[in-house]
Amino acid sequence: MNRQAQAAVLFLLGASLLHAATTDLYLRYVKQGLRPLVLASGAVLIAAALATVWYERKRTRTRAQKQREADPDARHDADQDLHTEAHAHREPRVAWLLVLPLFALILVAPPALGSYSATRAGTALQEPLAYPSLPTADPLPLSVVDYAGRAVYDHGRTLHDRRVQLTGFLALDRDGTPYLVRMALNCCAADAQPVKVALTGRIPPVLQPDTWLQITGTYTPRRAKDPVNGGPIPFIEVTEAKPVAEPTDPYDESWNN
Repeated sequence: MNRQAQAAVLFLLGASLLHAATTDLYLRYVKQGLRPLVLASGAVLIAAALATVWYERKRTRTRAQKQREADPDARHDADQDLHTEAHAHREPRVAWLLVLPLFALILVAPPALGSYSATRAGTALQEPLAYPSLPTADPLPLSVVDYAGRAVYDHGRTLHDRRVQLTGFLALDRDGTPYLVRMALNCCAADAQPVKVALTGRIPPVLQPDTWLQITGTYTPRRAKDPVNGGPIPFIEVTEAKPVAEPTDPYDESWNN
């Protein structure tokens, strides 16, 4: 591409990043805390695009002026040469297909990773650094990662005699075991890994993978091994389950925090 086309692509990319960061679209790609960096990246790309256009226009005018100063009678010839050169370096129009992914970024929000990814990756549960005191709410809202960490590594000591409430999407193991899953982020969707909690008790009779559920239940010491990597998967004794809308931020960012 010539300089003008490069500037146009930079501008579109920067505008796409600004659009994503000023809406919730960026949450499909990176964790919430990276929003300022996405905004800054978009602003830098737009500034680079404008600077490229300014520099190219200045370079063209300077070149034309030097040619006119060298031969005042060749003004028309210099303008004609520049026009001919611009046409000679015109890139194929197919190169503009490179901007199609940018329009896809603006117009189409990609779905969050779901049950397909969760059942093909082992649980990424890691031992928490600490177990902060829990509030007295009943039921107690917890993230899937928090519940799983306390159930496995703290042996449920902070969960005994507590009703807890988890939200996640459904995934079914090869043997039909239902999991409540949340994809945990370290940085961005590219490194998302599942954390799974197996369901037992009053499970809905019809289970559709990728359905988002709000589960109310109690701790049980029962555990299973992930069939993919052998990692620990805790259970929760379900007392109530109801479908809910997919949250604005479908990923769990409490992992590694």
